[in-house]
Amino acid sequence: MGSHRRHAPSGFDRGVGAACAAFTVLSAAATALGALPAGSAVAAPHGGTRAEVDRLYQEAEKATEAYDKAGERADRLHRRVRDAQDRIAREQQRVNTLREALGSVAGAQYRSGGLDPSLALLFSDDPGDYLDKAATLDRIGAHQAGELHALQQALRRLAQERAEATRTLAELDRSRKAVIAHKRTVERKLARARQLLNSLSPGERRAYDRASRSGRSDLPPGLAGPAASGRAAAALAAARSALGRPYVWGANGPSGFDCSGLMQWAYAQAGVHLPRTSQEQRLAGRHIPLSQARPGDLVVYRSDASHIGMYVGHGQVIHAPHPGAPVRYDPVNMMPISSVTRV
Repeated sequence: MGSHRRHAPSGFDRGVGAACAAFTVLSAAATALGALPAGSAVAAPHGGTRAEVDRLYQEAEKATEAYDKAGERADRLHRRVRDAQDRIAREQQRVNTLREALGSVAGAQYRSGGLDPSLALLFSDDPGDYLDKAATLDRIGAHQAGELHALQQALRRLAQERAEATRTLAELDRSRKAVIAHKRTVERKLARARQLLNSLSPGERRAYDRASRSGRSDLPPGLAGPAASGRAAAALAAARSALGRPYVWGANGPSGFDCSGLMQWAYAQAGVHLPRTSQEQRLAGRHIPLSQARPGDLVVYRSDASHIGMYVGHGQVIHAPHPGAPVRYDPVNMMPISSVTRV
């Protein structure tokens, strides 16, 4: 469609702008665990610290997935509102153009003389000239009727566009509030986990780190075996290039990742778009048994699919584990597996 001009912002436009600005600020609010206050020591028994920290990490990861999903939805709604603004501006311009055209037709009729046809014939010096004028007015009347119909349609479309944009704006506001709620949940869980870890003595902390997961940082070249496909091989190479980068909840690279963010980024480097959350990534391909897993396949964990990694072969996955732990290799059976997906 050709270029168009926007009219002065209405109250609706200002509301859209405010909501979109609020969402833009909110989307930049994701923070790493290291930025959270350490807090004071807690009285939880040291024997149960690992289980409690793992539980908090699991709950935080679940809330992170909900945060990612709400953020992705808000992004989509933001684009819909922006597109609706453009459509409304174009439709408003069309309405204005039609109104101007109808005003011109009405003016022409008035200047031609809006007399009753019988009286106009009596006062006419030239009956032939009158008949020519009458024929012209008939054509103008038919044209005016068509313009009126077009204007009515344009006004209906404009009203529909405004109503739809208003509904979308309300959805965007709900999604923005959901993002805030999930963000607070994640921060609360991670702060509690940090408090528990800080309550441990140096020796107990080292024991926890050894017991939590293997945390292997490298695999010998060629150990992984053939990938499931060329794109899987490219995605695996991208994931391996991210080894050592920090876990940052709500992030999808390239400087930091959460678990599903790493998978999305790695496959994007292979030209494949994956959904944002691990729950959606689980459905992004064909499910296969773990016994048939090949490098590049996605390994989904827990019954709620709240964690995900990429199989690299030899019983290992690469993943973004949790705050404080960088992208690394771990055993594929490090936690309960719910499914394996070949993209």
